[in-house]
Amino acid sequence: VQLQASGGGLVQDGGSLRLTCATSGSTFSAYSMGWYRQAPGKERELVALLDRGGSAKYADSVAGRFIVSRDYVGSMPKLTLQMNSLKVEDTGVYYCNAQIFVRTAQGMDEIRPYWGQGTQVTVSS
Repeated sequence: VQLQASGGGLVQDGGSLRLTCATSGSTFSAYSMGWYRQAPGKERELVALLDRGGSAKYADSVAGRFIVSRDYVGSMPKLTLQMNSLKVEDTGVYYCNAQIFVRTAQGMDEIRPYWGQGTQVTVSS
């Protein structure tokens, strides 16, 4: 499974951007799909995710400004993050993530994380 994030760029404070995460490779069953970000000098943090049932969860700092959604290209999910009213503190590298069910050689199901390559979002004042 491969995840490809795109849509980052430079935007002014108060502007909007839309990030997209395309998936490819083998079909899969995901426990969740979401977006994380990492600002310079900080740890990676959860921004937004969708669980298997389609319920969304947001970081407090982005709730009410960001919207995460999922649709399908054929059988492969595509995750979108609509970011509105962007702030300087939203600057960072944004990564898409999928927590995927994998059957081990022992016949056990486990959840493994898959990551996209990251896309830079820069918000200027």
